[in-house]
Amino acid sequence: MVQNESMEEVKEKKEDEEDEEIGWGDVQEEMKASTKPVEKKEDEEIGWGDVQEEMKASTKPVEKKEVGSVRFEEIKKGETKKASLDIDFILDLPLTVTVELGKTKMMISELLQLGQGSVVELTKFAGEPMEVFVNNRLIARGEVVVVNEKFGVRLTNVVSHAERLDRLK
Repeated sequence: MVQNESMEEVKEKKEDEEDEEIGWGDVQEEMKASTKPVEKKEDEEIGWGDVQEEMKASTKPVEKKEVGSVRFEEIKKGETKKASLDIDFILDLPLTVTVELGKTKMMISELLQLGQGSVVELTKFAGEPMEVFVNNRLIARGEVVVVNEKFGVRLTNVVSHAERLDRLK
């Protein structure tokens, strides 16, 4: 008899859940949106009541804050300050420099057939300038050279500032 009563209670809870049409995805979204810290409970201790409590707490209106305006001074040519010219702090930032030898497209089946000694044909022709990228942005073109038994690139054409800006659009 005790088991039947608890089964009926479980059925009633499930019916209540279906009436409210709240899914687990809704619960997760509400929990993420909540800024109130949640007490850590074991999985067995968390019940539907805890979830509803959390959802009610997270739907409280957010406090509105006023945003003030900011005014920046206009920089005039010839007007310099020591602080504005001090850019030493960015000189140690690491950048990724890539020299592109060429590109190609191939099917997965072709890729799987590659082995030692295979030749991959690229789109660039021999003697054509290589492209030099810094952080995936084209900055120059050049020719391959060998320096101290290592490959290098002699820059033959540096992309202009205007051309770099056009590529960003």
